Amino acid sequence: MVTASASSLREAAMSACGDQDSGPRYTFHHLSQKSFPGLESRKMRDCLLKWSMDGRITAQAFSFDQNFKAYQQDDFIMAFFNHPSVHSNLKLLSASGQWTALGTNVRKAEVKKMMCTQVSMSFFDRLYCEGVVRENGHIVKCFDEYHDEILIADELRKVLLLEDSDHYDLFSHSDREEFLFCLFKHLCLGGALCQYEDELGPYLEATKTLYKDLVSVQKDPETKEINIISTVFKVSAYDAHGLYYPSPKSHEQNFAYLIVNPLNRHIYVLYHTFGGGLYCY
Repeated sequence: MVTASASSLREAAMSACGDQDSGPRYTFHHLSQKSFPGLESRKMRDCLLKWSMDGRITAQAFSFDQNFKAYQQDDFIMAFFNHPSVHSNLKLLSASGQWTALGTNVRKAEVKKMMCTQVSMSFFDRLYCEGVVRENGHIVKCFDEYHDEILIADELRKVLLLEDSDHYDLFSHSDREEFLFCLFKHLCLGGALCQYEDELGPYLEATKTLYKDLVSVQKDPETKEINIISTVFKVSAYDAHGLYYPSPKSHEQNFAYLIVNPLNRHIYVLYHTFGGGLYCY
């Protein structure tokens, strides 16, 4: 994981607010009217409620006014976290389960660039092998065990979480770095009171829906191939007291992703923290 830290709080503020000597001068705006049709659909909300993620997951959109350059990702993300519009509008859940805004200066950000190359759900066809998912789509059950507060009651969750699973190597390390895989994994694992599915289908459908909401593509005019233009970062942020965002507690299901579209200069933020469903949108 790459660590991006500001040499001082003043430098971070200069980068965010536009000091003439600080290089790129990013300005960010919260796009409050932006909707995410898939995430906000009734069908998805019903699934998220069942999986104990409803009320704990959200997507937001921001715009920025300068060209995004991959080699400046650390400065870009620090500028994002320390911009006044982000302080006022970036959502997170408090320890009491209330939605609030970031509202603090970020001293350090941990940034991990994810792979984002998959354009087909056939990526998951390998799960239809003996011992994980049957041909009819039913997930093979196993004896219950817990991993980091997450109940493992079937072979699918073993593949996702346990390196000593007989089928863990169905997905390579690079496969597991794919944003598509990460979304699938998060939805499968759910929240603290998750009611797991018996069949694979609902997880695949929800993953596809959310992926389409967040990732931007364009067609090559010559080859007609679909290419992904979004860049995805998994992020966490620290204030003066330590880890702050997405949650002060590190957990598999506490996550925040920034999905950057360099063409229309938009950032989509996908956020979730582990816990019981809050039964609100």
